[in-house]
Amino acid sequence: MFNNKYSKTLTVILIIVIIGIVGLLIFLGIDVYRKYYIQQASGDAAEEFKNKVSQNDVVEENTTILNDLEPNIDLNTLYQNQTTTGTGDSGVKYMGYDVIGTIEIPATDIEYPIIPDDQASINSLNVAIVMLYPSNIGLNEVGNTVLAGHNYRNGTFFANNKRLQDGDKIYITDTSGRRVTYEVYNKYETSTSDSEYMNRDTKGKREISLTTCTDDTKGRLIIWAREVE
Repeated sequence: MFNNKYSKTLTVILIIVIIGIVGLLIFLGIDVYRKYYIQQASGDAAEEFKNKVSQNDVVEENTTILNDLEPNIDLNTLYQNQTTTGTGDSGVKYMGYDVIGTIEIPATDIEYPIIPDDQASINSLNVAIVMLYPSNIGLNEVGNTVLAGHNYRNGTFFANNKRLQDGDKIYITDTSGRRVTYEVYNKYETSTSDSEYMNRDTKGKREISLTTCTDDTKGRLIIWAREVE
């Protein structure tokens, strides 16, 4: 009788352990698949974006030539569908979202498309970096641009921002094809309610702020970087 109860108890424990192991394997498998899928899809979108906006360099060069040779040509009409600043529409879509730029951080080995602030949501943050501030302004403009990314702690998005050090470089490419280099000069943790870093005085310079959750999700890790002149 005792042995039967003991055997049943062991069987139940064994079943629970097996279910737990299977559940863990499924979770890890989903995480690995998600990481691979996001990396592949975002990499493709970033590459498509750079290929698309690189054509703007040719447009700007041609504009200069035409200005020299044909001063009476209405270039605004001729190039009205071309992007010549960082505020235009690239025409590139990524998972249904507009792509307004890319971010590259060699120190953490990431490159992702950037989605505009008017499409910021939980879903868009799950698949890309989102520009949060300021509104209706393009990338690489004077002032402080805030970019948000998740900390999934699996190496994707801003998971390794804590490894960034002063002097590390961050590259932002906008819809005009400009690739601006920023250099990290400040890193700190703050509360989730703190937003003072967003609207800060950059003294007429281009700067960016990267924001993500701390590993314990109780705070925010903020990175400041300024344009390298």
